[in-house]
Amino acid sequence: MKIIFLIITFLSVILNAQSYLISNIPLPKTYIQNLDPYPCNEDCLQELLDNDMILSFLAHAQTKLDDPAQDEVRMMSISILNLGSQVSDRLKIALLLPHKKIGRYAASTTNASFAYLIARNQNFDLKTYNIDNESKEDIQEALTQIQKDGFGYIIAPFTKEGAETLISLRPYENVYFPTIHKKDTNSSLQNVYFGGIDYKAQSDMLLKEAVSPLVVFYDQSSTGKKLAEYQETKYMYKDVQPTEFNDSEDEQQTEVVAYDDNRSIVKFSIPRRTTNLEEQLSENEAIKEGSFIVNTPIVKSSMIISQLTMYDTNATNVLSTQINYDPLILSLTQYEDRENMVIANSITENNSIFTETNALLGNDIVYDWINYTTTVGIDYFFNLITKQDRQYKIKVVDNQMQYPIELLQPSKTRFIKYISKLE
Repeated sequence: MKIIFLIITFLSVILNAQSYLISNIPLPKTYIQNLDPYPCNEDCLQELLDNDMILSFLAHAQTKLDDPAQDEVRMMSISILNLGSQVSDRLKIALLLPHKKIGRYAASTTNASFAYLIARNQNFDLKTYNIDNESKEDIQEALTQIQKDGFGYIIAPFTKEGAETLISLRPYENVYFPTIHKKDTNSSLQNVYFGGIDYKAQSDMLLKEAVSPLVVFYDQSSTGKKLAEYQETKYMYKDVQPTEFNDSEDEQQTEVVAYDDNRSIVKFSIPRRTTNLEEQLSENEAIKEGSFIVNTPIVKSSMIISQLTMYDTNATNVLSTQINYDPLILSLTQYEDRENMVIANSITENNSIFTETNALLGNDIVYDWINYTTTVGIDYFFNLITKQDRQYKIKVVDNQMQYPIELLQPSKTRFIKYISKLE
């Protein structure tokens, strides 16, 4: 009865927690004593499971099991019951959070890290170090405290500017940026790792499905502008001077670039407050039957996709990077509007144990790429510290996570594999 009470208390606290600060009060642990004098092989363990003797099963399953299904049950039970670890050494991992810069991700990346560690049944210290911004002084002060506290591994969901500042300080610790791709920095440090999605590689795959004219929508965010510029250059296969962007969100821009190879690009900058695209889309012969690529957030993209149908653009297809890999696209658009949509996705490894453990904390690692890359990074650090097998088989090349890319279509109720119509 005491065990059940502790479990209910643990889940109630977790599910109602709102702060991203980790309490220094340790969570209650459950320990299972093995009183069976006889060994239990794989068949014996399966018999225990078949008879719902989960505690007896766990008493024998103290370490990783050879049978994948049995080991999944073991790992899931460890997470749900918060079982005490049989390993005495503690992991020490720090979270360096510029909370004013990353907003809600201060909480979700903390939850992703916490969920992973409790699922691995290993004693750990996970401590957050909050800084107001990414100034050199704040980062240096935090690094000094982290080193003083004895943490050798840091998860840092920084912006590009913050990452460059931290790298310039040449930290002693191992640092992982779940939000940054290495090609966006000049880092050569061997103890700094990157987990960001490769939007350019995703764009390369999407552009193989594009037909002329290529119609590019983008907003005034750094990601949106850089993607629009890159996609223009890549699609035309020519050296094109970088486009000059106006930082004003209220000024709409339209550019047409045509070349003698029968390819053309039309680019639309969509201000934040724009909700009607009649001026850009209605009776515009320059965009008819083209490929439309949306480099805008999910709500804005849904508005664009719906109006492509409304204004009879006869779009050949609609293309998007990871930005719009979100189940909201299924509810915010009509099926006929998204029927020819193709989305590039790099969240290709789903681990049911970590997915469910995150769900207990109200966290998403299935669609949210920053939470996913945080989980991949802490798994990599876990391997470096404990030498235990990695749970995610993502390759690491030159300190950058190399995520596979798949092309998907948002069907009526879910995302399905895309089969190219141009092959």
